[in-house]
Parts: sequence; structure tokens; C-alpha cells
Amino acid sequence: MRTELGAGLLAQQASASPKYLYDALGSKLFEAICELPEYYPTRTEAAIFERYLRDIGQSVGKGVTLIDLGAGNCAKAARLFPVLQPVQYVPVDISVDFLRDAIERLRLRYPVVRMTGVGMDFSCSLELPAEVRRDKRLFFYPGSSIGNFTPEEAACMLGRIRAACEAGGGLLIGVDLVKERRVLDRAYDDALGVTAAFNLNLLRHLNLLLDADFDVSDWRHLAFFNDAQGRIEMHLEARRSVAVRWSGGQRVFREGERIHTENSYKYTRQDFLQLLERAGFGRVKTWTDERGWFMVCHAHAV
Repeated sequence: MRTELGAGLLAQQASASPKYLYDALGSKLFEAICELPEYYPTRTEAAIFERYLRDIGQSVGKGVTLIDLGAGNCAKAARLFPVLQPVQYVPVDISVDFLRDAIERLRLRYPVVRMTGVGMDFSCSLELPAEVRRDKRLFFYPGSSIGNFTPEEAACMLGRIRAACEAGGGLLIGVDLVKERRVLDRAYDDALGVTAAFNLNLLRHLNLLLDADFDVSDWRHLAFFNDAQGRIEMHLEARRSVAVRWSGGQRVFREGERIHTENSYKYTRQDFLQLLERAGFGRVKTWTDERGWFMVCHAHAV
């Protein structure tokens, strides 16, 4: 982890993986982002699930092993319990303490569902523990988080999911679709500054992980849609020239220099279906909202 972060900070274009946005405070800030009027993905996806839940349940079937990637507070998966009736629920998240608390709350509501929490960086590996059932594995990856990866990385990620599906497995995934730039820009730079706080909190997390000396007041949040790449980009931009030191390295960031913290790629329906096909999925069923802003897919491992 230290090697990865240090290499990213010393690269010509400094960067840090978005997975490090989600420490305990970052996870709570993201929960707040999901309540913002500008941040359409969460409520649009939720509306799709609410409207088509029975149809989705029929497509997936009951008695699944529900593997929730980036589970967070587990709320999205919990909405599926009544229709999917999972035999086992496997929430996976990098923020272990946050996940542990969420599982304990969920166990009170669904005591008959076997729950196996996994603290793991699933962007690198999907080596699940032996106690995770192999039967009817359904990987649940909501929230358009697949957009954090480049299309090439997304194809590899989907390939790892396909390899871990086993016989009769599948994928239920949320995907953000291409739309007006104005809508996208507002979603990632809200008026209250919650997204800015979420992004800036990364520096506090880096201070902890690397024994670094970032001063949050030296940096500003920057987010914009990159037309050429088809993605939202989030950066932290130095307000002034600043020297930063950490265990094993140091760097002077000039005024205006940036640390690239997140991408969020937006897809057309056809482009994403092709990505699923490349990864080994087929018999895909899709659901969208009335404006065509967001898509939910159920894909079978083939």
C-alpha cells in the first residue's frame, strides 16, 4: 500500500486511487453525497430498483449467494433481500470498521440470512474465503462504481467477477450513462461542498497511511467532465507551492499542480453491453429510468 501510494504521488501526474477516499469518515461523507439534490446516480438507481424490483427478482431468482462489492452501509443490498431471499450475504468493502458496524445492524433485521463480511481491496483480487458458498453466486456492484476504472481496467475487473461466478452465477450492476455535461458537472461539485470535503478528506487519510504532512488548507477540490475521455475527473489542486513529506518520499507541488483522485466513466448502453460480452457474460437484461440517465443490468455467466 505504501509503495503504491508513494509511486502515485511521485508520478509526473500525481494520483491516488479512489479506494483511499473511503476511510470511516470518507464513507460517511459519501453517504451524505448520496442525499444531495445534485447527485442523481443514487436516487435514479434506487428508483429503477423500486420500479422493477419484481422483474429483477424474476430474472435473478431466489436463494442466491449475494456478494456485495463495495457494500458500504449495506443498504442497497438489503432492499433486494425480500425478492432474492439470499441464503448467504457477503458484503465486501475496504473500510472494515464501517462494514462491521453495518453488518451488525443488518443481522438484527435478517437473523436467518448467513452473513460473511470480507474486508478486501477487490479491485486487485477476488479471492473469496472458503466459507463463501459457490452455488448461485450473484455479484452485486451498484452505484456505477465500475466507472472508476478505465474501460480496459473495467474489462479486467468484469473478467475477474466472471471467473469467480462459478456455475449458475451472474452479475447485477449499475451503470451511469452519458448525459448533459451540466448535469454531470453539478453532480460532482455540489453547492454545499460535501463532495469537496469528501475529496479533501483523502489527504487526511494519506497523512495516516503514509505518516505524511499534507495540510488540507493548501488544497482545493476540482471536478469536471473530460469530453475526450468520456469521464468525470476529480482532482486536488494546490492553492500555493507546497512541500509535502511522507514516510519514504517527498515532493514539492507547485501552485496549480494536481493530484488526480478519481475518474467516473460514462457509457452508452451498447458500449457497456459489449464490455460485458468481452468479459464472458451474456443473456443480459437491462432496466433504465425514463430519462435514460442510468442503467441496471443483470448478466449471466456464460
